[in-house]
Amino acid sequence: MMSRRRSIAALVLAFVAATLVGLPASASTAEKKVAKLRILVTNDDGVEGEGMHALVTALLEEPKVQVSVVAPAENQSGTSDKVSPPPLVATETTLPDGTDAVAVNGFPADSVIYALDELGLKPHVVISGINEGQNLGPIGQDVSGTVGAAKTAVRRGIPALAVSQGLGDPPDYESGVKYAIEWLREHRKELTKAKGKGATTVANLNVPTCLIGEVRGLKEVPAATSDVDLVLAAEAVQCDSTLGDPPDDAQAFKNGFAALSEVTPEPE
Repeated sequence: MMSRRRSIAALVLAFVAATLVGLPASASTAEKKVAKLRILVTNDDGVEGEGMHALVTALLEEPKVQVSVVAPAENQSGTSDKVSPPPLVATETTLPDGTDAVAVNGFPADSVIYALDELGLKPHVVISGINEGQNLGPIGQDVSGTVGAAKTAVRRGIPALAVSQGLGDPPDYESGVKYAIEWLREHRKELTKAKGKGATTVANLNVPTCLIGEVRGLKEVPAATSDVDLVLAAEAVQCDSTLGDPPDDAQAFKNGFAALSEVTPEPE
């Protein structure tokens, strides 16, 4: 037990030190004047997921942010909010852009739990993704590990955004990044004021990969209630559609819109 505590403590110190590398000497003074936005990034595609890498790179370009990456060591797609029995095992790793990360041997929900309980992180917001493939309607509610990680955060009261990019060869992660960053900028002030507390629903963002045309904008819509049109190949997405008022996230996505819906996590 003592050796495990020492190993966790060492991992925490190394991870915190890594996130502070490169900060100017006056950073502590600046932080007293302007609150830094603390972001925890995770996913279900695993720590090597290309969508998450694209998201992290973009987040690090935002002003006054502290980005921590804690994600599954392996692909855990479709595992919803499953959790593993303790103890969780994690290792330090590095993303392609040089960003330090922690890889957890477990499910997406485990990664959030490890970040909060073992690493002691206190994020203002958890962003899960960018997933390879959309998570619409009941799939987002009941199946997606991307959404499952976000639900785990919200159960702790922490605001969370799940981001999924529509299937494609390759997926258009650039569009997913664009809409995720726009969401963050729009909500940044309220996120820092909330101090990682008070959230009750997950923001579930699905962005199509367009073969013709481009994403038509963002629609805030209810989640679909049926399984129809939830798993769409890029060829089935109509980004040149003229439909103006889709009734749910599946129809918004199918007709070329980025779809933002709410997911309410069930009690544990």
